[in-house]
Amino acid sequence: MTMVTISRDAATVMILRRPCDSSGRDFEVLMVLRHPGSIFAPDCYVFPGGCLDEEDYAPEVERFCRGLNQARARSLIRDILPPEKAIGAWIAGIRETFEEVGLLLAYERDGSLVSIDSEVQKAQYSAYRRALIEGRIGFLDILEQERLTLATDHLHYFSHWITPEPLPYRYDVRFFLAEAPADQEGMHDGLELTGHVWIRPKDALEQCKQGKFGMVLPTIVNLVEVSGFMTIEEAIRSTEAKVIPAILTQMKMIRGEYVEVMPEDVIPNGPLPVHPESGQ
Repeated sequence: MTMVTISRDAATVMILRRPCDSSGRDFEVLMVLRHPGSIFAPDCYVFPGGCLDEEDYAPEVERFCRGLNQARARSLIRDILPPEKAIGAWIAGIRETFEEVGLLLAYERDGSLVSIDSEVQKAQYSAYRRALIEGRIGFLDILEQERLTLATDHLHYFSHWITPEPLPYRYDVRFFLAEAPADQEGMHDGLELTGHVWIRPKDALEQCKQGKFGMVLPTIVNLVEVSGFMTIEEAIRSTEAKVIPAILTQMKMIRGEYVEVMPEDVIPNGPLPVHPESGQ
């Protein structure tokens, strides 16, 4: 009998921004390059994200959230166990984004989004980021010390993907959309990630088709969907009352190698930029 690895709950965030040369009817997405030695998606471009930690859905997290509580989170994510984990998807998405690329989606005491543009602020939050990655401080401790609330109202639930059952490392991933904070600059961590790039979704898809921009299937399909929107606002509006099914991809032998493919009963929203059975 084949053993099926239990998938770990995770969250990832598609961070969108308007490029400098745009009139507003265009946007870029932040993508990070995973280390070639990673056990999952090595040397591939993905969105910032990672697994939920217990602290992400601790009872006290609700008071750090803006525009989101346990009841609201459970109403949007109903297929997670235990149910109190639902709010953790938003928290993990924000926490992992800060750890991996240094962008912090949070509010100051006056209700403005956190700015990290002065040299003092950059040094301060860089130190927090290092301490968080090294396990010397908890994410909620940072929020408590700086009296911040998380901009959970800026994360919009977009899709839900589960990695194939035969794989030794599996993830149950919630994808979110968020607009990038204006006064912050992203930078990859140099540990799990070896690079980052702001890129138009259609350009990423075209480079993937040419074999120059490695991505896994869920990343490709989400980029296909988001590339169909003209503006960030349009992409965010698409999440309102959106029905989000769990998509469990499959592994299939094609031309002598196993590749990730869409389940037979799911049709991607738009054409894939590559052969849909390859995911490469």
